Amino acid sequence: MADMIRWDEIDRMHVISRLKELVGRWWEVQINFTDKTGFLRNVKEGKFFEPLSSIGQAITASDRGFQDALNDARKLTVEAMGAKRSKTLKSTSGFSVILVPIKLSGGYVGCVFGDGFILQETLEDQKSRICNYLERVLPDQAEELKTQVDKIPVLSKKDVTYLTELIELVVDEVVVLNEDISKQKKKVDQLSGELGERYGFDQMIGKSAPMQAMYRLLDRVCNADSTVLVQGENGTGKELIAKALHYNSKRKDNKFLVVNCGAFNENLLESELFGHMKGSFTGAVKDKKGLFEAAHQGTLFLDEIGETSLTMQVKLLRVLQEGTFTPVGSTDMKKSNVRVLAATNRDLTKMVSEGAFREDLFYRLNVINIVVPPLRKRKEDIPLLVDHFLSKNVRRKNEKKTIAKECMEKLLNHDWRGNVRELENEIERLTVLSGDDKELTSDLLSPRIADSVKNQFPGLRVHGRLKDAIEQLERQMITEGLNRTGWNKSKLAKELGISRAGLIIKVEKYGLEKRKIS
Repeated sequence: MADMIRWDEIDRMHVISRLKELVGRWWEVQINFTDKTGFLRNVKEGKFFEPLSSIGQAITASDRGFQDALNDARKLTVEAMGAKRSKTLKSTSGFSVILVPIKLSGGYVGCVFGDGFILQETLEDQKSRICNYLERVLPDQAEELKTQVDKIPVLSKKDVTYLTELIELVVDEVVVLNEDISKQKKKVDQLSGELGERYGFDQMIGKSAPMQAMYRLLDRVCNADSTVLVQGENGTGKELIAKALHYNSKRKDNKFLVVNCGAFNENLLESELFGHMKGSFTGAVKDKKGLFEAAHQGTLFLDEIGETSLTMQVKLLRVLQEGTFTPVGSTDMKKSNVRVLAATNRDLTKMVSEGAFREDLFYRLNVINIVVPPLRKRKEDIPLLVDHFLSKNVRRKNEKKTIAKECMEKLLNHDWRGNVRELENEIERLTVLSGDDKELTSDLLSPRIADSVKNQFPGLRVHGRLKDAIEQLERQMITEGLNRTGWNKSKLAKELGISRAGLIIKVEKYGLEKRKIS
């Protein structure tokens, strides 16, 4: 809790500054703060503090007096550490000091003290001590300064009680400030944790080689400001990748905004991105801030970038190159510092060659290219994803379900043209249809998935010698498995339920060595 004290914020608080002002005006007493180490806080660099009395100013201006003041601050801090409540002490120079400890959650974090006065009941003794101190520390100025001793504020017991109450009010305000900051930090940490959990790279489920390669790339580029083009089929999680890039970057504390470029016509998209002025078109009843302006210092995700018109592409190119744009109906140019992430499921290279997409914009977007592998090319991730989606439904329904082996086999055999989104929807469907059953069986699968094994290997012979048909299926299964596992024969052998040596023999038998078929 001690580390949470925002000393720099204390003097900015109106209540504390007002209390310090009143104490100084009524009694000419200075209020100061020390942390738990005795270090004075909220003072100018190279200064102890700025005493209100001329004697105090002269003492702290001398080397010896300055050192004594620092030592007093440390001693006061030690005294306050063991104090349950306020204490009144005397400093080395003879002045009286009221100190009040600051404790947060039972732990000592520093103290507030007011000094520069004399107690009425020890008036003569303190004056004498101060004069003696001046003779020792400031012999050349002592006689002149002694004439100022009678001007030192003298406080009665009633004054001391009232002053102590005011200093305790200062401590109360420091505690309240700290509690507010602690609550805010806890909330920020909680939100950051939720974002990190939701959008961290480890939430992109997959242990396959293509996914591991993508993780490594994401880790290298998340803190860059370069534009990123995310390419992949529908349902592969392109927006999830964009969010992970943002929330793992230095821009994570700023906005992440998303626009689907295919959901607007050209005019509406321009207004959405760049904003518009009141009266610039029918329906523009007030000024509107565009997403490039709203996402300043943050990240803007342009989904379905391939759906934009050539005219819009020119405007996007300018804002990407120069960071400037003009709202619809305005002549004033605005600037924005935004990291742009774009995504598409279209072949932009082909579109460039056909003249449907500007080549210069393509290269400006394609500084860093991330290709999201389709689910059918990382089928070893399907069991992990199934477990994840089952757990997601379990948390919602407070029940536990498992998936039958035959059902899992059919999920693995499906080609998943809808990718992860299709799989998620299918698992949700299975969970609902299974009712109170604890096991999800293949008879509940959607027809397109239940029957997909029939079309998994088109051209597979169903007539003729059984031995030839088996060899053809065996060859195709091994070929597909080698490609899927990145030619990891040990892994594939385990999947197929045969020994690694047996797999190597079959690979040689069918002429499937990588160098022969690549």
